[in-house]
Amino acid sequence: MTARLPIVALIVYPDFSPFHFSVPYMMFSAQLPEGRLFELRIVSSDARPLAAERAMTVQPDGGLELVDIADIVVVPGWHDLNVRPDAALVAALARAHARGAYVVGLCYGAYVLAYAGLLDGRRASTHWMAEADFSVRFPRVKLDMNALYVDEERLITSAGTGAGLDCCLYLVREWCGPKIANKVARTMVIPPHREGGQAQFIEQPVAASTEDSQVNRLLDYLRENLATQHSIDDLAARAATSRRTFTRHFHKATGMTLGDWLVNERLQQTRELLETTAIPVERISELTGFQTPLALRQHFKKRFHVSPRDWRRTFGEKAGAEQR
Repeated sequence: MTARLPIVALIVYPDFSPFHFSVPYMMFSAQLPEGRLFELRIVSSDARPLAAERAMTVQPDGGLELVDIADIVVVPGWHDLNVRPDAALVAALARAHARGAYVVGLCYGAYVLAYAGLLDGRRASTHWMAEADFSVRFPRVKLDMNALYVDEERLITSAGTGAGLDCCLYLVREWCGPKIANKVARTMVIPPHREGGQAQFIEQPVAASTEDSQVNRLLDYLRENLATQHSIDDLAARAATSRRTFTRHFHKATGMTLGDWLVNERLQQTRELLETTAIPVERISELTGFQTPLALRQHFKKRFHVSPRDWRRTFGEKAGAEQR
C-alpha cells in the first residue's frame, strides 16, 4: 500500500505577495523522478478566489476545513501588519498545532502566528525590518533577529523573502530526509544550507553626527585615523578635558563607549573594503586598526555570523578575487 503523502495547506489572504506565495507553492509542489513529495492544497478562509497585490488571482482548493487535515500549514507573509487574522483562521491554526501539525509563518507570516498567541513564550524570527514593531506588539515572543528560520515545538517562522526558501527546504529535509532535500535544492538551484544568519543582511546605520561639536570633530578625526590605536587618555588630552569628562561626554553624545564605537566603525570600513576591493584580510586588518587578522575575524564573526571570506564571496564585486 502506498504511503499517504504529507498534506500542506497553503493559506492565501487578500492582497497577498506573489513571491511569498510562490516560494512554498514551488517547494511543496516539487516533483522528482521518484514522484511528488507533498499533497499541496491552497486555502482561503471562505474558499473564494483571492487577488494578489497586482495582476494575479488564485483559485483555492477549499476553505479552512483543509487546514484540519493538513500536516503542514503555511502562512506566506501577511498583507498588513496592523490587521489581525480573523477568528476562524486563528482557531484553525490553533487546532492544527494542538493535533500535531507544523504551523509555519514565512516572513511577516510570523505576525499571524503571534496574533494567534501561538508564539507566546517561544522563539521566533521575522524580517529584520520589523524587529522594533514586532517586539513592541508581541513582548512575550522571544525574537531571534539573526536566525534565518526558527523551529520551536513545530511552530516555524522565517526571516524575510529569500529566507522562506531556506525554511521550506528545512521542512522538506524534516519530512523527506537530507538526500531528497539536497535533490530539491539542486533542482531549484539553491544551496541546501546557507551559512550565517540574517545579521549579514541587516543594514548597519552609519553613526550620525551628534549635537556636540567638539565630539563631532573628534569623530571625524577618528574616522580618518582608524588604523591608529587610540587611548582614552590621548583623546581626552586632544579634547583638552579630563579622562572622566571625556568618557562621560563621548557616551552621552554617541550612546557608546569609545571601544564599542571604534569596533563599529572599523567593521563598517572592513565591510566596504571586502565588498569593493580584493585587498587580503591581513592587509584590511592593518588598514582598519584591528591589529591582527585574528582580531578582525573574531569581531566580524561575532557581529555578522559569517567570516570575512564568506562576506566577500556573497557581496564582493570581484568574484575571482583572492579571498582569505
